Amino acid sequence: MGLVVLAASNMLAASRAVAQNTGLHGVVYADANANGTRDVSEHGVSGVIVSNQRDVVVTDSLGRFEIPAGTTGIVFVSVPDGFRSSGAFWRATTAAPASVDFGLVRQAQSRTFSFVHASDSHIAPENVDRFRRFRRMTDSLRPAFLLMGGDLVRDAMSQSESSARAYFDLYATEAKSFRTPVWTVPGNHDHYGIIRSRSHADPANPLYNRGMYRQYFGPDYYSFTYGGVHFIGLNTLSPDDSAYYGDVDSVQMEWLKRDLGRIPARMPVVTFNHIPLISSWTTLIGYDEDPLVATLATVHGKKQFRHTVGNVLEVLETMRGHHYVLALGSHMHAPEHASFVSDGVQVRSDVSAAIVGGQEVGPVVIPSGFTLYTVHDGKIDAGQFVRLDPPSVKP
Repeated sequence: MGLVVLAASNMLAASRAVAQNTGLHGVVYADANANGTRDVSEHGVSGVIVSNQRDVVVTDSLGRFEIPAGTTGIVFVSVPDGFRSSGAFWRATTAAPASVDFGLVRQAQSRTFSFVHASDSHIAPENVDRFRRFRRMTDSLRPAFLLMGGDLVRDAMSQSESSARAYFDLYATEAKSFRTPVWTVPGNHDHYGIIRSRSHADPANPLYNRGMYRQYFGPDYYSFTYGGVHFIGLNTLSPDDSAYYGDVDSVQMEWLKRDLGRIPARMPVVTFNHIPLISSWTTLIGYDEDPLVATLATVHGKKQFRHTVGNVLEVLETMRGHHYVLALGSHMHAPEHASFVSDGVQVRSDVSAAIVGGQEVGPVVIPSGFTLYTVHDGKIDAGQFVRLDPPSVKP
């Protein structure tokens, strides 16, 4: 499986010319020989979620679907329980109605499995060896998959297009070497050009903001199901006049409602995203008046915390009636565990450390590393923190 970079650099740009209601159709099929091509004997798979990041449909009894092209230039399949994708789980849409088929390979999935949550690799030529060490350690643990929570590259926010591309190329090349399937979401550093005072990027450039990430890795929010658990990757950033702030935008929120409406109410749900839904680190590190990324941002005339999701209550309202068990965030470069009880249901919020390195915040020495979670019949353990550096090594 894995996440595949499209070779044609202009495919997503061309697709933006497509009217959002242009129809797409296709088949989700069981790829018995895993060759990525539908053979005559291979049958469709029913009840599979397909989305354009706005609309959500499910395949019929023959595995067929129809969906508008949408506005992001992407259509994807939400890989269902008991399957893996035989190729990329997403496609760039084209300028004309087209048949878009997705192959799925049946896969035995135990109700007991493990996965890794990591983030903030900030990959660059000078730290690529560190990323490779992380990859070796992850592969040695043999998790079912890896959730990579953003800030994949050193920086695309304030860089020229060529510099940003060089970082993305490096990450894409290195990530292909994982033996473990990798699911990613973007961090603030993965949004091309949004600090315009430094990048001088043109907002009309189709790669601006989310465009470059989407060209390399496909949908910046999506879902998949594994071992009876529904995983939802979110993009929790919106740009503002200086840089960004934590937010789940309205289009994504409507998609989230539609996606959740296609799964059983009691199926455990895990979200993973970059800017966390909640975090205590805003309190610990104190107020920051940096003009680009001050602690407070003004959004629609109101003040909100920049480094947590400002409309978190709206997200939780959307989750009402579903079995929301774990919210995984990143961005703070520090491991954190929190929980709260809502209507008798405990929701856990965990924030990851940074692969790029640890840090010191006053008397607190924060290690670099990642977390290995074990799932048994939908119940997720507290997670085992795995240090990337020996304890004797200072951040």
